[in-house]
Amino acid sequence: MDEEFGSARAAALAHDHVFAELGGRTVNGALEAGMDTKRVWAVVCDTFDVAEERR
Repeated sequence: MDEEFGSARAAALAHDHVFAELGGRTVNGALEAGMDTKRVWAVVCDTFDVAEERR
């Protein structure tokens, strides 16, 4: 996430942004709940329209 969003924005996004697709969790919450990191990253990418070559 740091490479895509920059370290400050990535940290804020991981802590603050709640994703419905992650069961109403933040990135940090989803990872702490044991969700697959690739699934979490895919949701972030879909939500923020990350280009395919950077996914």
